[in-house]
Amino acid sequence: MPAPSDAPHLPRSAPIEAYGKGGFAFAEMSHRGSLLCLPEAIWAWPVTRPEEIDGASLVRVFEAANGIDTLIIGTGTGVWLAPPALRDALRAVRVVLDTMQTGPAITTYNIMIGERRRVAAALIAVP
Repeated sequence: MPAPSDAPHLPRSAPIEAYGKGGFAFAEMSHRGSLLCLPEAIWAWPVTRPEEIDGASLVRVFEAANGIDTLIIGTGTGVWLAPPALRDALRAVRVVLDTMQTGPAITTYNIMIGERRRVAAALIAVP
């Protein structure tokens, strides 16, 4: 059995129902902090600023890349451009990267999972 920190919050994908005040609501649950939403599970994500996003913070995405076509990164309230090395690494595993503020990222993610697309989202919590 995995350690509690290694266990997902939810063992499947789910739409994000609400966000703000430093957290998210989904599947009748709530979470304070950032989230990593993969097709097979939703995880706590320790990132608090876009500058912390790198291959190590996205290791679960790389491990699940065969089941993901698009990764949406919600960058909080600011705009962030992913470093070329990160874009190249995702392209190498055939994952398209799209970055935007967290609000639009949630909307896009919810639409894409509603269409049953192979999407993941890395969402930085906003105040």
